[in-house]
Amino acid sequence: MTAAPRTTPSGAEGPLLLGVRHHGPGSARAVRDALEAARPRAVLIEGPPEADALVALAGDPDMRPPIALLAHVVDDPGRAGFWPMAEFSPEWVAIRWALEHGAEVRFIDLPAAHSLAAREEPEATQGTPRIDPIAALAEAAGYDDPERWWEDAVEHRANSADSLAGSAGAVAEARGAAVARCHTTADPRASFAALGEAMAVLRETYGDGGHPRDPIREAHMRQQLRAAAREFGDGVAVVCGAWHVPALTGKFTVAGDRALLKGLPKAKVELTWVPWTYRRLARRSGYGAGIDSPGWYGHLFSAPDRPVERWMTKVAGLLREEDRQVSSAHVIEAVRLAGTLAAMRGRPLPGLAETTDAVRAVLCEGSDVPLALIQDRLIVGDVLGEVPDAAPAVPLQRDLVRAQRTLRLKPEALARELELDLRKETDSGRSRLLHRLRLLGIGWGEQVRARSTGTFRESWRLRWEPELSVRVAEAGVWGTTVLAAATARAESEAAAATALGDVTALAERCLLAELPDALPVVMSALADRAALDTDVAHLAQALPALARTLRYGDVRGTATAGLAEVAAGLAERICVGLPPACTALDADGAAAMRTHLDAVHTAIGLLPEPAGTGSGGLRARWSGVLARLASRDSVPGVIRGRAARLLLDDGRVESEEAARYLGLALSPGTAPADAAAWIEGFFGGALGGGLLLVHDEVLLGLVDGWLTGVAPDAFSDVLPLLRRTFAAYEPGVRRTLGELVRRGPAARVGDGDAAPPGFGCGLDAARADAVLPLVALLLGRDVSNNLVGVGS
Repeated sequence: MTAAPRTTPSGAEGPLLLGVRHHGPGSARAVRDALEAARPRAVLIEGPPEADALVALAGDPDMRPPIALLAHVVDDPGRAGFWPMAEFSPEWVAIRWALEHGAEVRFIDLPAAHSLAAREEPEATQGTPRIDPIAALAEAAGYDDPERWWEDAVEHRANSADSLAGSAGAVAEARGAAVARCHTTADPRASFAALGEAMAVLRETYGDGGHPRDPIREAHMRQQLRAAAREFGDGVAVVCGAWHVPALTGKFTVAGDRALLKGLPKAKVELTWVPWTYRRLARRSGYGAGIDSPGWYGHLFSAPDRPVERWMTKVAGLLREEDRQVSSAHVIEAVRLAGTLAAMRGRPLPGLAETTDAVRAVLCEGSDVPLALIQDRLIVGDVLGEVPDAAPAVPLQRDLVRAQRTLRLKPEALARELELDLRKETDSGRSRLLHRLRLLGIGWGEQVRARSTGTFRESWRLRWEPELSVRVAEAGVWGTTVLAAATARAESEAAAATALGDVTALAERCLLAELPDALPVVMSALADRAALDTDVAHLAQALPALARTLRYGDVRGTATAGLAEVAAGLAERICVGLPPACTALDADGAAAMRTHLDAVHTAIGLLPEPAGTGSGGLRARWSGVLARLASRDSVPGVIRGRAARLLLDDGRVESEEAARYLGLALSPGTAPADAAAWIEGFFGGALGGGLLLVHDEVLLGLVDGWLTGVAPDAFSDVLPLLRRTFAAYEPGVRRTLGELVRRGPAARVGDGDAAPPGFGCGLDAARADAVLPLVALLLGRDVSNNLVGVGS
């Protein structure tokens, strides 16, 4: 039997075991004080041992937390793991202390080669719940909020041994176990002994706590601890999660640990440092220790003196940046209120709950709107770490970093809008980079609708997430540079694509990303798919992407002659095949075909006319197709109505002809459901059908007359279609239509002229003359000499 040495509060015998809460500022300060008191020669840290070679980079001045160790399988970069650290993480504080004092630093957790080789987590122990140790101790101490208990027990106490020991005693009494209490001393290591004592009680009760991999991890930790103890004697300190401390102090055999570790799967892995963010610290990842308020914890660590006053000053500064009126008196009153709330609630110092309540009441004047901004910017925070250039990285990552620096496009944790003018060289380069990254599956930027409608404008929303480092590693298999990788990825997708729409979308992305070497391969695949595909719906889906591609090609100066030929061929085939494809369709098929009709109409308007076609070009052929669709009875009403509307909007027919189409569609011989579908096609969608009814009294009269003549038994069938059509109109348009229908046909005056809607019949000369002085004043003219009254 070989037992790992047991630590004492004084740390005099055996290794010094420092059980911590990951990402806890109180634990971080206590670790620093304990290491200063013990001065160990070696510091062992919970983490993958493969990272030992990367420890020296933690001392680089360009390394700025939050950062994370990233481990990924070489042959499958998507299988990756993170070990994040912030400036207030005890592990980071221990690493920096060891580097500053010349102590050895080693990681002792299960190697990433084993943990990442296991594709699935083992099932939890039967009947054992997965527990949160901090929550269990808080509940035993009578707290319903683990974060509040941790603040009271650790963050706000100079020496937390009494509180921790009290929690351990409460757990022990609840479980019927006897636990010795730790007496409060001036020794900074006393609190760790108390926390280890509390965790020992929890481990006696819950075992592995529903974490079945912990026994394997702890067996490896014990092996590493034994090896360090043989090499450095008692000059060893261990920084690990407090949950693991009892497993490092109990009696375990070497043979038993070896048996647990025997036969573990193994994979080839690579490790590096990557930037992390406070937002990611707020999620459960890496160590499995998510925190709700990393920004608040970072503040507590960096401002141990007068933390409440400094926090209120930060909040005031943020609100002032947002043009809110916050004075020094507001800050003073908020600090007083936070202190009063802490005293009323029996807390040693104001915590996050008290400061938030004080901020809401005083600085935000009871509003939760500015409080949401404070939650996002300060309590969580938008800090993004940095790693030095010397950190290992795949070649693609290095090329991306060079491109980011050249284009002055720095990754940021906070989402920001980026407006690009493609006529400028730098903005054009930024657009190319973002489009290439999207093609590689690296979603750093999301394209949004530009404020300008010109094709030379692009708008992006950028936010760098730590997971993108994994995506970069995955994309590294395609090439060593962003251009080469995007080209190879596009060529591979072109060869694998089976649907015509997928190839046309890929062609559009290649043009936006400016991949000249990939475009011929994609064009060849596009021509092959287009020649074999006879489905008009597929052709209609593919044409809009080609039209957009040609449109952007003009802006970017890319040669698109071959693409224009393919697009023209698709358009010709659509013109031939669309009328037969629009017959004998059910309601769902007709609705889908109407969508294709709109898309093709827009696309043909963007395509250039072939040279030498004169007036009989592509657009003329398309107008003929629309005319056939509008007049063919075998075509569903929704398509006939949309075709007639497109002809009217293009000026191919006059309003009188459109009224004739409407009259035929609403004739007594037409089924009410088909007539309602025609109305939906003509007046529905985003074509401004409501305004057309407002300004064309003839069309409105026809629709009104037909609707009032619908038989009662058929009215319930047409009502859903009509409701869907008219409900899409703006409220003002619906209100105006209601007024026009209520008023009825315009009254006729004696001279035969109809009064415009909304006006009375005839002219009131006296009222008209009354406005002349005001008009003269606005024009700066003499009323008597230059204006003649209406009545004269």
